[in-house]
Amino acid sequence: MAKPAKNDNFKTICVNKKARFEYELGERLECGLVLVGTEVKSLRMGKANLLDAYARITDGEAYLIGAHISPYPSAYYGNHDPMRKRKLLLHAKELKKLTGKTQEKGRSLIPLRIYFKDGRAKVELALAKGKKLHDKRQTLKEQDTKRELARTVREYNR
Repeated sequence: MAKPAKNDNFKTICVNKKARFEYELGERLECGLVLVGTEVKSLRMGKANLLDAYARITDGEAYLIGAHISPYPSAYYGNHDPMRKRKLLLHAKELKKLTGKTQEKGRSLIPLRIYFKDGRAKVELALAKGKKLHDKRQTLKEQDTKRELARTVREYNR
């Protein structure tokens, strides 16, 4: 997905940092999110968590499962269930394409972040494949070497 243009009204609510460590991320896409009023207010306050969330396609519709959006504290009644399934808005062609790709062995749809774009809640999904333990170790080694390199460059420039 390309970075948003400077004139886009774009506000990130939450990011799934663990997804980049746990999965090899492939194709990414943006989709809308069906929410109730108190969920929107909670998202505007930044009260969301994507830690164990995933997306699933059932009966020709996509759903976000396991995402936690905290109840809105100022709501007197009619507050939402924080862990409910939320429908994702995708075009029919995108749904067909994703259905085929998620049926491949080891592929799943993982949400990377929730954000507001032009006042509408969006979710960035990635077609992901789970990493093995040795791949995770390799990722940690690469991060450590990058950190060490940055540290030595900083010290050299002092």
